[in-house]
Amino acid sequence: MRLCLLPQSLARRTILFLLVGFAFIQMLGLLVHTVNQIKLERLVDEQEFATRAAIIYRHIALAQPGDRAMVAAKEPVPKDDTVSLTLNPPLEGTVRMPLPMAEAVRAGIFSYGIPPNLRPRGIVLRVALHPLRLIVSFGLPDGLLFPLPMPGGPTPDGAPPDMMWPPPDQLLPPLMWLTVTTELHPPAPWRSPGFATAFIVMMLLGGVVITLAVRQLLVPVKTLAAAAELFGRDVVNAKPLPEVGPSEIVTAARAFNTMAARIRRFVEDRTFLLTAIGHDLRTPITRLKLRAEYMEDDEQRAKMLADLDEMEAMVSATLAFGKDITTTEPLARLDLASLLRTIVDETADMEPERAAATDYQGPQHLPINARPLALKRALSNLITNAVKYGDAARVTLHAPAKGVVRIDIDDEGPGIPPEEMERVFEPFRRLETSRNRETGGSGLGLSIARNIVRAHGGDIVLTNQEKGLRVTVTLPV
Repeated sequence: MRLCLLPQSLARRTILFLLVGFAFIQMLGLLVHTVNQIKLERLVDEQEFATRAAIIYRHIALAQPGDRAMVAAKEPVPKDDTVSLTLNPPLEGTVRMPLPMAEAVRAGIFSYGIPPNLRPRGIVLRVALHPLRLIVSFGLPDGLLFPLPMPGGPTPDGAPPDMMWPPPDQLLPPLMWLTVTTELHPPAPWRSPGFATAFIVMMLLGGVVITLAVRQLLVPVKTLAAAAELFGRDVVNAKPLPEVGPSEIVTAARAFNTMAARIRRFVEDRTFLLTAIGHDLRTPITRLKLRAEYMEDDEQRAKMLADLDEMEAMVSATLAFGKDITTTEPLARLDLASLLRTIVDETADMEPERAAATDYQGPQHLPINARPLALKRALSNLITNAVKYGDAARVTLHAPAKGVVRIDIDDEGPGIPPEEMERVFEPFRRLETSRNRETGGSGLGLSIARNIVRAHGGDIVLTNQEKGLRVTVTLPV
């Protein structure tokens, strides 16, 4: 057996595909947003650190050289920050700070504002990788005079190549370096409650919009399916499909109505042909009966009259069949249990020798919507056939289940060969093992019964039992 995880209905499949696609796009959009958020948070962290470092530098630069170590030790800094005074900036185990990061740190330092007399004699920007730490070293503003080289000239001996030198003509090379470090933790915006909340809210709103849109778009498909089902039940009385809505739906509805009109015209023409032939045959049959009365041979006269009676019965059945197809009887509320009991009693009265094998079992009352005359005719055909060809009619009415009521009609006959189960519903189809000229059957009873039951939205199924045939009729409640 093939395992299919997809829903069976078109609406659910469409909703599933759209929701999966929407979730993928949503996650992709949130991923892009997350990357940008990480960059923004990293930039904010870098600038905040630069501002912090500038504030610490200013505090220590304002202190007396002898008090700076004590001021640095008492400087309030966050948990992951360190402040140290060294003779040289720490270069070992570090790398030059990347340009985008260095620009953000420089912008944070210079935007804070440092008086000219406190400007550092140099700034070194480095990065330690494991764990990621930002390192800013400031040259404190005191030292010996040192001539500054011209722009583009060589840097002082021993000076780091990434050292920034202030613009005055002369500098006092620093005797002490202030180094401030901080550890950068990787941002995790998806861990915040807002991230998950945004995703869930957008998915719920998207799911609601997708569900409503798909259901609205598939309304014409359901309408078309309902119209096709109704047309299949009752070709003559089915209403045309409304030609409204989008252009594609109007085109489909117009094509369906055109097809239905052609099929209806074909059925009506066929029915008219059958009834016309049947009606016209009545006159010559009557004339033949009159002429047969003048035959001198009593045996031949009896045989001819029997043949004419059979022909007249077939003509009557044909006219009844045509009348059944073109019926316009309205639906009405009727008691199915009472109708079955009435048919069983009437059948028992017509076949008194088999009355003991004709009974009804089921609820006392069961109201349904149906066409009373047509449904009585269909059930009468089935129960009469069971008595006539199966010597019994055990009628059982079951309680409704899932909006459907079931009627079982069991007989005690020979049953029907499996290959003939469907063919017996064809018009004028008779089984030689059970129907012959003496019975008077025309082969239209089952065909008429199934047409009526299907016009009500139900069906008829034949099943061979251990003894006899079971006819199962299903009808909507």
